[in-house]
Amino acid sequence: MNNAIRPAPGIAGRSKRKALGQHFLHHKGILQRIVRVIDPHPDEVIVEVGAGKGALTFLLIEKKAKVIAIEKDLSLVPLLEKQVFPNLTVLAADVLKVDFSGLLREKKAKIIGNLPYVISSPLLFKVLQDKDLFTSCVFLLQKEFAHRLCAGPGTKKYAPLSILFQNDFVTRLHFEVPASMFSPPPKVESALVSLKHRGQPLYSIPNKDAFRLFLKSAFRSRRKTLSNNMKMSGIPPSRIRESFLACAIDGNSRAEQLSLRDFVALYTFLHEGLPKP
Repeated sequence: MNNAIRPAPGIAGRSKRKALGQHFLHHKGILQRIVRVIDPHPDEVIVEVGAGKGALTFLLIEKKAKVIAIEKDLSLVPLLEKQVFPNLTVLAADVLKVDFSGLLREKKAKIIGNLPYVISSPLLFKVLQDKDLFTSCVFLLQKEFAHRLCAGPGTKKYAPLSILFQNDFVTRLHFEVPASMFSPPPKVESALVSLKHRGQPLYSIPNKDAFRLFLKSAFRSRRKTLSNNMKMSGIPPSRIRESFLACAIDGNSRAEQLSLRDFVALYTFLHEGLPKP
């Protein structure tokens, strides 16, 4: 029978879908395409964020995957528990408060879901913090956010988000989903992305919180050069010139022109001396 984990303290019993940003995907063809990207295998553990009415949940169960369905809206939990499956665990909880390490007990898993925009960024950074628990992630995100996550250097969407995640994951945007595929239709379009864990990061970055702040300052104003943005963050001009010369970076470059490797080299030079070859 279903392994139902009952409400955590503080979860409202009444449905507040507007506040939760819930838009349910109802198009069977799109759901099947998502399942193909997830590529579930028998006995594989899959954590589903925002299981909702179970449209995707039950397709994964049919593939014999072990699904942990997380749903915050208590009015929807009975829909998930209505049918009895030995490979379904229902967790009534706010995913941002879930201890993934305790939930998975050192098992590797995939994490998937149709994410409301309001939790997309905090959840992704929570996943990044616990990245070693997940072999891959498949998320339906607001299109703008999805493009930013997967963007490369030299594009307008390239941002700190792109850099931070692409160091640890191979990111891919699979397809876009129009608002008409959801009920109720959101005001924006969505896109499906996958993040495949690299196993080892492309670059070892000490003090990742400091690196994140460094990237934020580098992209402070896209109309300004990287050099000017760095000056605004308090780095002396002479030190900036020295770092650009050491890292072979054009002094007139803008942040979106630099690769992940360039940013790591620049950060390493400024914070820990010359980068290793």
